Amino acid sequence: MILVFAAALAISCGDNKKEEKNELKIGAPVEEAAPAQTTDDKVAEVTITGNDQMKYDKSEIRVKAGQKVKLTLKHVGTMDKTVMGHNWALLTQDADMAAVGQAAASAADNDYIPADMADKIIVHTKMLGGGESDTIEFDAPAPGTYTFMCTFPGHYALMHGKFIVE
Repeated sequence: MILVFAAALAISCGDNKKEEKNELKIGAPVEEAAPAQTTDDKVAEVTITGNDQMKYDKSEIRVKAGQKVKLTLKHVGTMDKTVMGHNWALLTQDADMAAVGQAAASAADNDYIPADMADKIIVHTKMLGGGESDTIEFDAPAPGTYTFMCTFPGHYALMHGKFIVE
């Protein structure tokens, strides 16, 4: 009986070592912020996705001052926009993301773009549901660091990033 117990203990200890090795390999890959894909120096083509886990696939976008930006937002989830809608909104440098996000929560009739804060939003996409996409074009603002976010209620806490104009 003791021999069976010792064998079981030895086998389980060996399995734990294997699990420890596997655990070291598990994890989300770290993505370096890459410049926008460009067709030429005058146009920056950017594609960003949002999913049903309230995450964008990019936390940083870099463009050059004066470039035309052609940004495509793709909602790669499956949920309807009334439940898990996403958009992409670029804020002015002096905008308070939390204030915009809180105001947006009561702007359902305007796709969660608060009319009283229109001066804090440079540009935005439409609100999208799963499987939908929207493309917008705009000129990159002056050099600096700007914030982008999703204005669907509560999403800004997880769905935001830096838009860096060089």
